[in-house]
Amino acid sequence: MTQEDKLAIRMRHISKSFGTVVALDAVDFELKEGEIHALLGENGSGKTTLMNILSGIYYPDDGDIAIMGQDVAICSPKDAFNLGIGMIHQHFKLVDVLSVAENIVLGLPPSEETKRKRLNQTIRDIADRYGFDIKPESKIYDLSVSEKQTVEIIKVLYRGANMLILDEPTAVLTPQETEKLFDILRAMKADNKAIVIITHKLNEVLAVSDRVTILRKGQKIDTIPTATANRQILTEMMVGRKVDLQIERPEVTERKLMLQVNQLTALGPDGRKMIDRISFDAYGGEILGVAGISGSGQKELCEAIAGLCPVVGGSILFETKLNGVDVAENLVGQTPEAIIRKGISLAFVPEDRLGMGLVASHDMIDNVMLKNYRDHKGPFVDRQTAREAAEEMVDALEIVTPGVRTPIRQLSGGNVQKVLLGREIRSNPQMLMVAYPVRGLDINASFTIYRLLNEQKMKGVSVIFVGEDLDVLMEISDRLLVLCHGRISGIVDPRTVTKEHVGLLMTGGHDEEVGA
Repeated sequence: MTQEDKLAIRMRHISKSFGTVVALDAVDFELKEGEIHALLGENGSGKTTLMNILSGIYYPDDGDIAIMGQDVAICSPKDAFNLGIGMIHQHFKLVDVLSVAENIVLGLPPSEETKRKRLNQTIRDIADRYGFDIKPESKIYDLSVSEKQTVEIIKVLYRGANMLILDEPTAVLTPQETEKLFDILRAMKADNKAIVIITHKLNEVLAVSDRVTILRKGQKIDTIPTATANRQILTEMMVGRKVDLQIERPEVTERKLMLQVNQLTALGPDGRKMIDRISFDAYGGEILGVAGISGSGQKELCEAIAGLCPVVGGSILFETKLNGVDVAENLVGQTPEAIIRKGISLAFVPEDRLGMGLVASHDMIDNVMLKNYRDHKGPFVDRQTAREAAEEMVDALEIVTPGVRTPIRQLSGGNVQKVLLGREIRSNPQMLMVAYPVRGLDINASFTIYRLLNEQKMKGVSVIFVGEDLDVLMEISDRLLVLCHGRISGIVDPRTVTKEHVGLLMTGGHDEEVGA
């Protein structure tokens, strides 16, 4: 057997169910030494479940696993570590008040190797070997997102991992940080490490992997060399049919000023300043994209405009009509109810769909009524109109549900998002704000959301779209506002700017004159 054919991992007929839900159905998976292998599929396809079995978090209902040619039973993460398998999860498991070095050895028994001076040198050696840029003495709370990810990777390497699993490793990285991570992965591959990347981003699969395995609804579709693949082939294998991957950006000739934000300063839930003296305009008939690294103030910006977040400075002027006269109404200090009473039609689809947007235990009818039940006079509410609205939404948005009386919590993520967005659109808003509207959705549901946003734009609605996929933001937005540490680092035209330039703005590496 040649080096190229040496298998680090072989999984055969792996099955796993959670109650009546079959997460994996007799899935086979192989990983070679010195290989970067992408595990691709829509949300709910079984990617993370399969790797959670390999890393000892779940135990399979059926099937067998061999590591370096030896049959093994992986019953816990400790078993996986002992076999040289390390998983870097999407949500980091670090203690903020401890240093990099302290986090790396946390939970290990004291030894000569864990003494401070020797430990710091070992960490520096690992960093130099693969191209990491990290200081062992740094506190976690002082690190950027990409640096925290670096700590997680070094942690599993320090503990002897030769097989690494990275779950959605680029979800919160800028383009520059993503490329740097890929260089590190290539260096580890050259050192004969075996690497699995769990992802749904097709461009990244094509850029860094050697082979790709596609899962769909808990079943393996195929494993193919990445060199023979393209975006269209991978998409068709993921969803089972042809999909048009072009995101539309229709042009609206007349745009009306809808919102003027001047020197806005707003606080987060913990009282910290999350928005710091930002100013921008938003227009009807456009999609204003909002980009930034996680925690840069995107959430607080939307909530401040919607009256849900404490504002301590500046103004939010909404252009509306009062008794037939055009006025600029200041939304600062007003509750959502007060905003509605003034006749301002403002719709907000929050990041937290079931915690903030919908009531999970209620059905579609009740959730539709939440938007306007206060408008009804008398002791009884109008359930019939809400029922008709819910049924129209099911047909128009192709919502998959047993019926409009089914509790929202029983629907898939994509269908929950369609209910929330459909309800807000039915209110005929002048402004529609959406925060991460396609997070966790499959390709079909995502393109339905993009279509709905473009339809609102064509009606003259001002759409503010907070997103995390920079490729999507740059395709659908008319202008792109970039936030960095609560301040605007640039407002750019996505038709003419590069993704790398936007990445620099996201990290504060370059300031663009605001006002594109």
